[in-house]
Amino acid sequence: MKHIVKGSEPESLTIHCGKEHSNYDNYRDKDVLRNSLIDEQGSICCYCMQRINKLGMKIEHWASQKKYPAKQLEYNNLLASCDGGEGYSKHLQHCDTRKGEDDITINPADKAHNCEDFIFYGSGGNIYSNDNQINKDLDKTLNLNLQTLCNNRKAVLDGLIDGLRRQRPDGTWTRMFLQREIEAWEKRNQDGEFQEYCMVVVFHLQKKLARIN
Repeated sequence: MKHIVKGSEPESLTIHCGKEHSNYDNYRDKDVLRNSLIDEQGSICCYCMQRINKLGMKIEHWASQKKYPAKQLEYNNLLASCDGGEGYSKHLQHCDTRKGEDDITINPADKAHNCEDFIFYGSGGNIYSNDNQINKDLDKTLNLNLQTLCNNRKAVLDGLIDGLRRQRPDGTWTRMFLQREIEAWEKRNQDGEFQEYCMVVVFHLQKKLARIN
């Protein structure tokens, strides 16, 4: 999960919120909203970090519309999520589709608490937290340890290690070398996109960096 810095809401959403009887269902400019959210997140899912686009994403209400109708048009409550296995059995669903109307503690767009500080990744691709409630959010409510997602994260991590070994076969992964790699994975590309599962790589590179005296 990557921390999301929320920007300004689309003008059409601002105008709609000023109308009488406005709600999410009668907001007609959702394509503009989708584009805004995707651009904001660098084209990765707010929860699992896989690649998303306008045709394969969902507008996620972090605080659900059903439980918190007053927040249904709050831009800071809106995120871009993948389709999360919509249409599959619940045990194969993840992210917004699995979460449904449930509340979660972890919020990738929380200004006060950076989600990256509470989330860790194992070498096998698993995701976890030392906070019991956040761990429940990740593992149970969002189902982010679904085997497919674990495999995807592990494949990205294994690819990184193989690439680093090819660059430095003698194993001399200096501080400067690792810092350069971290910066590359933290940046957007020329199309404004983050790499899929970028924070998995950043987490492991930072661990390696911390072991260098």
